[in-house]
Amino acid sequence: MAPATAGAPLATDPKRLIAVYLVLVFALSSICWYLIAAKPQFAVDTGILRYSAIVLMWCPAVAALVTRYYFQRNLDGFGFGIGELKWWLLAIVIPIGVGLAMFGSAWITGIAPFLPDKAAAMFAVPQAIVIALCVSIVLATGEEIGWRGLLVPELGRLTTFTWIAIVSSFIWFCWHLPLMLAGVYGNGSAYSIAMFFLSLIGGSTLFAWIRLRSGSIWTAALLHGFWNYCIQKFYPVFTATTEAGTAMFGEFGWCTLLISIGIGLLFWHLRYMLPKMPRPEGGL
Repeated sequence: MAPATAGAPLATDPKRLIAVYLVLVFALSSICWYLIAAKPQFAVDTGILRYSAIVLMWCPAVAALVTRYYFQRNLDGFGFGIGELKWWLLAIVIPIGVGLAMFGSAWITGIAPFLPDKAAAMFAVPQAIVIALCVSIVLATGEEIGWRGLLVPELGRLTTFTWIAIVSSFIWFCWHLPLMLAGVYGNGSAYSIAMFFLSLIGGSTLFAWIRLRSGSIWTAALLHGFWNYCIQKFYPVFTATTEAGTAMFGEFGWCTLLISIGIGLLFWHLRYMLPKMPRPEGGL
């Protein structure tokens, strides 16, 4: 059965809506970028600095909610419905599988050995795993309400899926860039920035696809939350730190880049499964 038409609101001009959203999200985020990068003394003394990263990840959501309500006087179009559970399962399985393939290959080859004692200690406290995972999903939801809840569907009213993936990845990259240049996120080198940008193209393709195909923002939030937890925290805990492993793993690793590009190409090929997006004038 052919997928249904995606339910994006038609009463607004997507170009204006996207422009206002981007101005607002970058304006709000700039406050957090300053606090995190400059670490002003008042932020350290008051404890504001401790929560700046959390606030930053929710700036896209706040900007999106304000923008959508300003233009529509409602919050339709984000994809707050549950959707089909098979897409939830896919969103969970992908990061778990990618992490296992990535770190497992390092364990087998000896690039970064497996640490059984660390694994046993971690699984001995399963509630800690659940809590950390839930926190990761909550933080990721702040980003996804903005990037995939508003930006991606609105771009879908203007252009093809190929350009949705490219444009959304570039904007998402620009949002990360200030902290990268400050050396707070990554080491700030041209190499790490280039690796991150290329990885983000593949990742954005996957995130946009699962959001549009499922019709639910929660699939993108789950995918993002599980990805951050599995790739950045879960598997690294019981993997030995080595120079070769550091170059291989993480947001800036060569293995992450290759896997992200491969996944991106796969879901770009599957773009025929996506619903048709409504145009501003009401056509398909």
